[in-house]
Amino acid sequence: MNFVDQLRAAERQNASLLCVGLDPEPAKFPDKYKGDASKIYDFCAAIVDATADLVIAFKPQIAYFAAHRAEDQLERLMAHMRRTAPQVPIILDAKRGDIGSTAEQYAKEAFERYGADAITLSPFMGFDSLQPYLKYHGKGAFLLCRTSNPGGDDLQNQRLASVDGQPLLYEHIAKLAQGPWNLNGQLGLVVGATYPAEIERVRAVAPTVPLLIPGVGAQGGDALATVKAGWRAVNGETTAPIVVNSSRAVLYASSGADFVAAARQEALKTRDVLQAAKP
Repeated sequence: MNFVDQLRAAERQNASLLCVGLDPEPAKFPDKYKGDASKIYDFCAAIVDATADLVIAFKPQIAYFAAHRAEDQLERLMAHMRRTAPQVPIILDAKRGDIGSTAEQYAKEAFERYGADAITLSPFMGFDSLQPYLKYHGKGAFLLCRTSNPGGDDLQNQRLASVDGQPLLYEHIAKLAQGPWNLNGQLGLVVGATYPAEIERVRAVAPTVPLLIPGVGAQGGDALATVKAGWRAVNGETTAPIVVNSSRAVLYASSGADFVAAARQEALKTRDVLQAAKP
């Protein structure tokens, strides 16, 4: 199966649109691991095991591992997820954006070293910065489009001079991802849950590509509005998958000995809210 097929299969099997982001911060770990970066794998693996039947995807954020010299723990975690939850695709959140041989190395890191099913990328340097990733047939790539941070307005919300009128930059990125850049049907877009009206605009421009939507949970995104704006289906079959990410709300649901049970309960609650929001 290619990445989009994996998403659809995981959505059906786990009845879920929820992605759990794995952003380990040892200072926020539960008491038994608190402050101990050597326990990153143990903490994340416990979260994975508690939520693997509740999610459409997992999304480890590479910086949270690299900052603590824990790339080896990330490798172990990726292997653990592939072994114990093979039905759940893994999105490596790296936001890479470079060209030529450097991009080739980043692609090799994501797909060969870590064995990710998809990666997040910055499209700012244009199509040739994406090409090395598209050579990995069946793998996915989510392009930053309309992000949830306030500073996204600085560039993403600017109008372009174009033969098609004056589209906003994020609308132009969405059009490219839906069309000429999407050579093998591998591309998706990152759009923030804090802007549901703009999720809907992206969906209008890019009606079939998957959307990775961070910002639900601790960042305050509206789960109901997010699903209504982005998820599409025909006769009950998903035509345009969405992957709604929650990180901190799940990971740090409790700082006590019950952190695993609390994480599962939070993931279950969020999954059910997202499912109930489907039109």
